[in-house]
Amino acid sequence: MAHDDNGPRSASAIPPAGGEAVPLELLRTPPPGERADAARNRAAVLEAAARLFAEHGVEAVSMDQVAAAAGVGKGTLFRRFGDKAGLGVALLDARERKLQEAILRGPAPLGPGGTADGGAGEPADRAAPAERLAAFVDAYLDYLLEHLDLVRMSETASRGARYRVGAYRFWHRHTAILLAAAGAADPEHDAHALLAALAAEHVAALLPELGEERIRAGAVALAVRLAR
Repeated sequence: MAHDDNGPRSASAIPPAGGEAVPLELLRTPPPGERADAARNRAAVLEAAARLFAEHGVEAVSMDQVAAAAGVGKGTLFRRFGDKAGLGVALLDARERKLQEAILRGPAPLGPGGTADGGAGEPADRAAPAERLAAFVDAYLDYLLEHLDLVRMSETASRGARYRVGAYRFWHRHTAILLAAAGAADPEHDAHALLAALAAEHVAALLPELGEERIRAGAVALAVRLAR
């Protein structure tokens, strides 16, 4: 579901592994471009899926049930979304884009903050990299815990599925930028290490034993340690 020395304030980024800089904005998943009838069908499918998943749980709902509730053919559903994991990714897309927008343009410490004069100058409320990283972890856990089963399904649909989606590349680039600004020796590696603690399968496994509060506190503390 990722530029400057303190997170994404502009269109530049630290070069990944010595390559060219990747604009964080370009790592966002763009809203789908489609005809009006296709857009209506997509909206109907996503609304039906969200309702059924909320009522019965993600694992208990079949693609046949979603197609019937949305009033579309099963073939149309599979052609559009591939499988239930693809449907889950589409459902999560709007939530992810909302968080990404807050990271790119929202108030500090999650976002870069505004400027004293409302222009393009230095942010008046600029936060340190460690603060921004902690805020990201906290906000990401809000998103993850609200949609845990759905995120878990999308991340474990196939081997390495989590790392192939654009959202993960965005989270990794943003995290690596902040770690680089904090002086980390290997921000690319450390960003993956931090995001591993936020994997849905990992969080779901620890939740019954540790509880949400300890998971959140531990992940934020890890982010701050990596950024020091």
